[in-house]
Amino acid sequence: MASPGGSGTYSSGSSSLQNSGSEGDRDIMEQRKRKRMLSNRESARRSRIRKQQHLEGLSAQLDQLKKGNAQINTNISITTQMYLNVEAENAILRAQMGELSNRLNSLNEMISFINSTNNNCLMMFDEAQETTTQLFNDCGFMDYAWNGIPIMASADNEMLIMY
Repeated sequence: MASPGGSGTYSSGSSSLQNSGSEGDRDIMEQRKRKRMLSNRESARRSRIRKQQHLEGLSAQLDQLKKGNAQINTNISITTQMYLNVEAENAILRAQMGELSNRLNSLNEMISFINSTNNNCLMMFDEAQETTTQLFNDCGFMDYAWNGIPIMASADNEMLIMY
């Protein structure tokens, strides 16, 4: 059963080399596996840190956007209030303008009426003055009045000529 020339040793040596080679391969595989596990753990740790930093950055950005939004809402409220104040003042000014326009129209109508009445009155006055002058001339009063002789009315509504 033993082979001549030590061939059995060779085969048993070969088998022991294979066994030690397998153990070396296993050790190398185990070492690689441990390195990979450590590398994966380190990579996962870095990934968690990056994720945490990203989350903190987003949280800070959210706070900043909330502050900006609150400021914009405040500006909108102030602007809206100012707009309502201007709109109310504008309504008052429009009402005053309407009232003043009505007054102006009334005054223009009064001026027009007065002008037309004055023209009529002037014409009537001119006519009345001519008539009165003619009446005085016809009655002879003009001679006395123009000669510096005063004419006075008495209590009896009679005209007295003073000489």
